Amino acid sequence: MKKFLAGIFILTILSLPGLSADWFKVHGYYKVFFVGLKEPAYKGQDKETTNAPIGAANNRLRLKLSAKPLSWLSLDAAYDFSPRIQDPSLFNESVFIAPSSSLSYRLEDFPSRLYPRQGEKVDSFGVFHNLDRLLLTIKTGAADIFIGRQAIAWGSGRLFNPTDVVAPYAFNELDKEERQGVDAVRIRVPLGRMDELDMGYIFGRHFQSQYSAFYIRGKTYILKTDISGLVMRFRKNLLIGLDMARSIGGAGAWFEAAYVLPYRFAKDEDVDLIDKKYRENYLRASLGMDYNFSGRFYGFFEYHYNAAGMSKPGDYNEVFRTIAFREGSVYLMAKHYLDVGFTYQVTPLIPFSGLVIMNFTDGSVILSPSLEYNIAENIYLSFGAYLGVGKEPGLIELAPDTKITRYYSEFGAYPAMVYTSFRVYF
Repeated sequence: MKKFLAGIFILTILSLPGLSADWFKVHGYYKVFFVGLKEPAYKGQDKETTNAPIGAANNRLRLKLSAKPLSWLSLDAAYDFSPRIQDPSLFNESVFIAPSSSLSYRLEDFPSRLYPRQGEKVDSFGVFHNLDRLLLTIKTGAADIFIGRQAIAWGSGRLFNPTDVVAPYAFNELDKEERQGVDAVRIRVPLGRMDELDMGYIFGRHFQSQYSAFYIRGKTYILKTDISGLVMRFRKNLLIGLDMARSIGGAGAWFEAAYVLPYRFAKDEDVDLIDKKYRENYLRASLGMDYNFSGRFYGFFEYHYNAAGMSKPGDYNEVFRTIAFREGSVYLMAKHYLDVGFTYQVTPLIPFSGLVIMNFTDGSVILSPSLEYNIAENIYLSFGAYLGVGKEPGLIELAPDTKITRYYSEFGAYPAMVYTSFRVYF
């Protein structure tokens, strides 16, 4: 399958007439992230466990190829090459509670690691790669058709998007510029000047329906409000979503919600294997506003409700067993959150940003300042941090070699992270 997809793409390009630089472009970027992490101390029954700081230097070279040989036909591809130097523990698992990547919606894929080979032990250096785009776009008078590996994302929420379950980002992802590509066939039909019908099938492993997704999404404009409705089957679950955005007195406002019925399309024998409390229906919703106070200062706030979360910190461990966490791209542990952010343009080339996320259940907070400097055209240098404030977790010993984490706050269990990044676009 991998060779077949690559062969089709190459043959399509080579068979088209009139190869010239006018319709074929190569561009991309290079990024490097230097990251330092310090995990919180874990309080056991007899002693406190602390971990030494760890670090990483992650490189990412992304090459993009764009071709438009005909007015109605275009081809896009993107390939990432990523050498990484980091603490060995970071190759095996994430130190964050929030997942670093979602469940993959891809028919088949190359092994992500080039060096060392799969199955070999990784020390402190690894080389990774990713064929992230391989997309054919056909434009007709009746519809636009997208076939291949592409980015699919929805939602007007600034930080938490309830309807975005295909390839979402966690709030502390450092590189949010482009969504992870998924394999899909997508048809977008214009129904009027502001109306649109979007439908698609997103393929999971080997075309199996239990790993795939299908959706129908409609968009319209009524009473100066953009309104979108979404019905989606993802894996064995049903999602019904609503997204609204409009202007109110010069400010932007949005409301995004999704109601999920876990295992709505599962077989009876599969449902019986999961405790009912871990597959209960749940609602997620985000409500917020933003405003540009001047040419130099922009701010927003957003309230997020997560019914899949828990009402007490002592129950946070239960989140990991739920379908919402395992398949619904939910990673937040509690029910009520408020995030507030701003950007202040110190100079035309230096924006300073801040973000505060508050967990109302346990009182913990994430603080995230960042500063960026536009060194020259297409060259950027950034500095920032994610700092958790809250009660640190504990360790409960069930047996001599068996320990579980006891959470007293959500963000108090996150490691402190400081980073700098250097980006060059070409």
